[in-house]
Amino acid sequence: MTGLFRRKSLDDLLVNPPADADGHGHSGGLERHLTVRDLTALGIAAVIGAGIFSTIGNASHDGGPAVSLLFVFTAVACAFSALCYAQFAATIPVSGSAYTYAYASFGELAAWIIGWALIMEYAVGNIVVAISWSDYFTGLMDGIGVHIPIWLTMGMQSAHKYYNEVLELMQSGKPLADATPTQLAGYNAWAAAPELPGGLRLVVDLPAGLITLLITAVVYIGIKESKNASNLLVLLKLLVVATVIGVGVFYVQPGNWSPFAPNGIGGVLKGVSAVFFAYIGFDAISTTAEECKNPQRDLPRAMIYALIICTVLYVIITLVLTGMVSYTELGVGDPLAFVFQKVGLNWLAGVVAVSAIFAMASVLLVFQIGQPRIWMTMSRDGLLPPVFAKVHPKFHTPSFSTIVTGFFVGVPAMLLNMDLVIDLTSIGTLFAFALVCGGILIIDPYGTSDARFKVPYINGQFLVPLLLVVGVVLVFTYNQAGIQEFQKALSSGYEETRHYIPMLVFFLFSIALAWLSFRKKLSLLPTLGLLTNLYLMTQLGVNNWLLFFGWLIIGLALYFNYGFKHSKLGLKKPVAGR
Repeated sequence: MTGLFRRKSLDDLLVNPPADADGHGHSGGLERHLTVRDLTALGIAAVIGAGIFSTIGNASHDGGPAVSLLFVFTAVACAFSALCYAQFAATIPVSGSAYTYAYASFGELAAWIIGWALIMEYAVGNIVVAISWSDYFTGLMDGIGVHIPIWLTMGMQSAHKYYNEVLELMQSGKPLADATPTQLAGYNAWAAAPELPGGLRLVVDLPAGLITLLITAVVYIGIKESKNASNLLVLLKLLVVATVIGVGVFYVQPGNWSPFAPNGIGGVLKGVSAVFFAYIGFDAISTTAEECKNPQRDLPRAMIYALIICTVLYVIITLVLTGMVSYTELGVGDPLAFVFQKVGLNWLAGVVAVSAIFAMASVLLVFQIGQPRIWMTMSRDGLLPPVFAKVHPKFHTPSFSTIVTGFFVGVPAMLLNMDLVIDLTSIGTLFAFALVCGGILIIDPYGTSDARFKVPYINGQFLVPLLLVVGVVLVFTYNQAGIQEFQKALSSGYEETRHYIPMLVFFLFSIALAWLSFRKKLSLLPTLGLLTNLYLMTQLGVNNWLLFFGWLIIGLALYFNYGFKHSKLGLKKPVAGR
């Protein structure tokens, strides 16, 4: 059992590879090309992605103009995690991100679990992004008169599902006109596709596969080429966002900002989970630590810079959108293009639609960079086969891991309907954030570290219990409807009650953490970060938790059958005891 919680010391973490700039001079190592500007661009690339072109619309529809404050609140909540990431990056400037940080604080088992969760966060999340990119690209091609065959623009799983739904509709005597546009698209795709042996049809989302192949090729060729591509995509996005703000501000009607919060606090907070996941670029930045010229200085700076820049842009964009048209009209999938169509600027709406393609491509790029480096680090620790740690002698990138990541994303993106895994990606992200915040409470609970950057220490002895009490009072004052719904669920049996199990566990954990803060005088900011992330995890539904635990069980099976036996830290112990 003690082997499950063996932790890597800072010396062990820095030995392979060395943390100093000269350490990568040997043949086959990674190359240090990234500056604080490049790292900030990577963060912006991940944060200002599809969210600013889609999520912001529904959030504005639910919360009204006050949703601009939601981005501020979310940024503050995310800042707790960002500060913890920054301290770890300054303390342990090696690849691996939250996996490496967990290895140093919680031990090997927790490190494996978070590494396995990050596989889901990065790869599965990119599958969803690739499919969304394909939808935007296909729509753009249709708009300019280039029509891709419909059976090359949809996954086989989706087409087969919608084809059967339409058949059932017609067999029940209803006309084809009763089918939804999505069902008709799937039906037509399946019917038009070439037939394969076994009754299957050749239905593939070719654009999703091709964009994944292109991004993977760029990442494989080198980090220098990847950063250049990222910087270019970010520059294009920022120019478009600046144009939207500069032009849109002249069409703002202040009357649209009243009422400011039409649906109250509940309406504003309705979009908190979706908005929070716009800010997940910190983990990806930290995976490139070994390719930074000065990671201990530049990584913390880049994380804070990216957070501030993106928050300011999100707030301004939200105010412009809700000022140009009524918030009641913004529940659309492409709000930026929509508002300019409403005011007659169709040319700018087209520019926004094109920029959405670049925005999502940059998200793919950042996370295709991150995933292979996590696998590489796990392999160097012996938890994965050695081939995952192979670095290309010419391109100085984790070659095998990059190729595997490309297949892991590209093939499912071409075949599957991945709507159900979006919340799974969210759980993986929040789980990583929570462990990083908890890790700071273990390695530096009182802010005494000599790291070049550290989370400011604020004594949480009285503040954490006080904030918990204030939170309970606010819930009882402003959320009576939710309390009544909870009481009703408790009297309705297990099927209803089980949806509140994550919240009950969170409440008990909050009480325990408040007591621990009072006893141990824990640092306030990491504690708030831990509680914030765990709370957001409770909002994702018990079914997503069950799927998440299923994924973890598969990962644990792999760990106990391979990783535990081949762990270099475990194999090192007999040598140290001689």
